[in-house]
Amino acid sequence: MKSTRRDLLKTAMVAPLIAPVLGFPAIGRPAPWGKLIGLKTSLNAFSFNAPLLDGTMSLEDMFEFCSGAGFAAVDITAYYFAGYPEVPSDELLYTTKMKAFRLGLDISGTGVRNDFTEPDQRKRTASVALVKKWIEAAEKLGAPVVRIFSGNQSPDGYTREQILKWMLQDIRECVTYGKDHGVVVAIQNHNDFIKRADQAIEIVAAIGSEWFGLILDTGSYRVGDPYEEVARTASYAVNWQIKEKVFIDNKEVDADVPRLISIIGESGYKGYLPIETLGEGDPRAKVTALLDKLNKALGQV
Repeated sequence: MKSTRRDLLKTAMVAPLIAPVLGFPAIGRPAPWGKLIGLKTSLNAFSFNAPLLDGTMSLEDMFEFCSGAGFAAVDITAYYFAGYPEVPSDELLYTTKMKAFRLGLDISGTGVRNDFTEPDQRKRTASVALVKKWIEAAEKLGAPVVRIFSGNQSPDGYTREQILKWMLQDIRECVTYGKDHGVVVAIQNHNDFIKRADQAIEIVAAIGSEWFGLILDTGSYRVGDPYEEVARTASYAVNWQIKEKVFIDNKEVDADVPRLISIIGESGYKGYLPIETLGEGDPRAKVTALLDKLNKALGQV
């Protein structure tokens, strides 16, 4: 059938709208990053730990920096809210959420300080209560993930198996509460009770819930080859902490960011990629440098 001029015009108008739905780049737009489409940069607020705690930078200041730098999101650890461990008022949580929104930023997560290696059940119960309170806060902030820790104690008289047993019980309670509030609970490998990939996998597999996963900290596998450890656990990640350094056999070296991004791509992960910088130096410069490396690596895949 012969196409009319009107038919051609209709096709030209509709094609840019159909293309993104079908997975093809729209006319006039750059092609997406293949299998890495869906990844979004974020900044973990700990990168600005010192100025946030001494009051020379506010959360709003950090939001403005992140927006200007081109981040898609921010991760606001709970202790950067005044009054922590208490949860701020709804007014403050909603104001914080609105400030981020106005600057084009999502809130990719938050996190608390807890210790599930504590042998005193009363203290662990307090940790569970803390996590629950901040799950509610995360729900109000629009943060999809709350970060928790395992803990770093090795109490005398208890085996690792005993500690793990009560830890899993506490985590399950938190995960059930998170599910009820639409918030994923995620445990970070932090070179503490969790030092190796198999230890992280053991915990995530034992919980066995889509509402629980791993915050994969690329700088906290310090035994053996960190890239192999990251690759082994990448499929369990629900969020990340990409750091500028890794440890190879406990020796600190610059991270091979393109290699990390390749591992992430192979895992099929979709979501936020928070970066976190540590150590001496101007945090603005350090964050900018790591973000540049991350963006360049994403663009090369």
